[in-house]
Amino acid sequence: MRLHATNLSRSVAFLGALLLAPPIASAQTSAPPRTPWGDPALGGLWDYSSITPMQRPEEYADQEYLTEDQAAELEQAAVDREQNILAAPARPAEAGDAAGANGHAWQWGLDFGTKVVADRRTSRIIDPLNGRFPEMTEAGKQDQARRRGFGAILPADDYRELGQGDRCLALHGLPISPLPYNNLVQLLQTPDHFVIYAEAFRTWRIVPITDRPHGTIRQRTGDARAHWEGDTLVVETTLFSNRLQQVGSGPNIRRLVERFTRESEDLIRYEYTVDDPTRWTRHWTAAISLRTTPGPMYEVACHEGNYAIVNILSGLRAQDGTPKEPSAEPGVICWDCEPEP
Repeated sequence: MRLHATNLSRSVAFLGALLLAPPIASAQTSAPPRTPWGDPALGGLWDYSSITPMQRPEEYADQEYLTEDQAAELEQAAVDREQNILAAPARPAEAGDAAGANGHAWQWGLDFGTKVVADRRTSRIIDPLNGRFPEMTEAGKQDQARRRGFGAILPADDYRELGQGDRCLALHGLPISPLPYNNLVQLLQTPDHFVIYAEAFRTWRIVPITDRPHGTIRQRTGDARAHWEGDTLVVETTLFSNRLQQVGSGPNIRRLVERFTRESEDLIRYEYTVDDPTRWTRHWTAAISLRTTPGPMYEVACHEGNYAIVNILSGLRAQDGTPKEPSAEPGVICWDCEPEP
């Protein structure tokens, strides 16, 4: 383990220089590039979109890796799908259309990716070996049923039934996991700090590279520490104060461990392990590919939270014929509260 002394002012200066500097060029060899101070270079703008599913499809059974022909077929099908959508005639949305009914309206701006992960695994989950999530605990099953999943048509009887996304307060990048859009992450590094900026929901994480122990205060993006294990940067995060956006874990998640390994000029292997005994009967690990991509990364300006909740509740009241509710209800909309005991 290589540890660097913490020096915040030096880190701020390095970050400012790295934001303006061009990517570090690699030597004329196959070795991944390194920083001026000798660590593997992880900084840059990376694309993590992927058509590799989270869990292994049943059709692959015990097949851990795709063949080259299978991977090529899937990638070509993804390209064809996007071209067909763009070529389809557009039509205006009509009353009663569900989200996604108008292909052009739904597909515009989305990016599901066109490539499988670099090692051609049949699933992003690599542990358990069957490529699927482990069994949930009873508490996890109840939480899943309560949340009903992304995109579900909820009753919206009360503002408390709406998610953080309706307020544009959701988190992303904890861990990094593909979405239908905004699949970019900006990585910055200094000798003693590592910065992860997820494009979706503009989530910043500043992680000290240090042997200093974790603190005791819960934080929205957790309490993170990083260290080097050979040429892999390991980021360990705990003390989360609300549920993780992508793995759906509750506020009592014990630990998230992420591993960043620069494998080549244009590729980082990213692994993460979720250890949450309140939700899962065992820990599990997933891996994806971060591929270099040209910039810049534009701001994702999400403003739905300014008016979405009032509109959603008003629309449902008009639809179900119940009396109009007061525009302001007593209480506080709390997006980061600890659960009641």
